[in-house]
Amino acid sequence: MKIRELMSRDVRTISSDATIKDAANIMNTMDIGSVPVLENNKLVGIITDRDIVLRSVAQGQDSSQKISNVMTRDIETVCSDTEVHEAADIMSKKQIRRLPVVDGDSLVGIIAIGDLAVEGMYADEAGEALHDISKDTLS
Repeated sequence: MKIRELMSRDVRTISSDATIKDAANIMNTMDIGSVPVLENNKLVGIITDRDIVLRSVAQGQDSSQKISNVMTRDIETVCSDTEVHEAADIMSKKQIRRLPVVDGDSLVGIIAIGDLAVEGMYADEAGEALHDISKDTLS
């Protein structure tokens, strides 16, 4: 099965010059934990709730600072014709829960570990990936 069959296509994005508060408001409104960051319609990063907490709040930074100061820039992506098991392997090895889906230079969707778990035939891979993602936090 290809990523295009499971990915979320309706992806909310934000500009890199928006504020951390703007990103937090989107996450709150949409009930999501990350927002892809675009510059000139090109994916340049992702801002996660974890980025906000660790790189901003924990550092005593103001919520009006730009996303570009705290976002994750070196992000993994997949294309829409990537096999689902390949995406699960990337998530597991890189210890990430979400992968932006990019075709050419365009963001076309996002795939989350939960999307894999919902598809019954990939529940084992999702569970294994989640275990690998979480292993450093398990006691």
